[in-house]
Amino acid sequence: MNQARPGRRTGNLFFAFAPWILFIVIASPSTWEYAALAALVAAVVLNLPDMRRGSFKILEVTGIVFFAVLSVLALFLDRHDMYWVERYAQVLSSGVIAVVALGSLAFVPFTEQYARQSTPREVWGSPVFRHVNRVLTLLWGAVFAVTALLGLLALHTSSGADWYNWIIPVVLLVFAVQFTERYPDHVRERARDAHASP
Repeated sequence: MNQARPGRRTGNLFFAFAPWILFIVIASPSTWEYAALAALVAAVVLNLPDMRRGSFKILEVTGIVFFAVLSVLALFLDRHDMYWVERYAQVLSSGVIAVVALGSLAFVPFTEQYARQSTPREVWGSPVFRHVNRVLTLLWGAVFAVTALLGLLALHTSSGADWYNWIIPVVLLVFAVQFTERYPDHVRERARDAHASP
């Protein structure tokens, strides 16, 4: 069964996550407005080719809407009214990704939309393809849910903020990237061995 080539899976997902990662890296109490604007520009630019083809992916559309709303709020509300955004910007962004990812399991797992770009159409309906994308979507949703919880913990603790805000989330992301690269091949090989067994 011809699945996505190694390197293409996370390459596609990287572009989906790039605006969110940009926002998380830049956002702070004094820069979240600029982070939202930069993420909005990145989301539009990266998704323009897909939008011109009429292809809309749930994570990309959510990113454009989320960062557009934040940018508009920054323009029309004063700093006092936006204190909650300043304080919870990173938690909000990670939480939104988690909700979108986990919510997509009820319809089409969000990773499936990216996997289809590098996988033959005849594979899309196969049980292996569907199973792999449900697992990967669950993984990414869980990673960002944990990242959001770690961000909350960092806001309410006097020590270990760097661990909660950066070190543990980066380790989780690296793990998710590696798992995304290897898991589809592992499942496909296991299915092939099962069919080969007498």
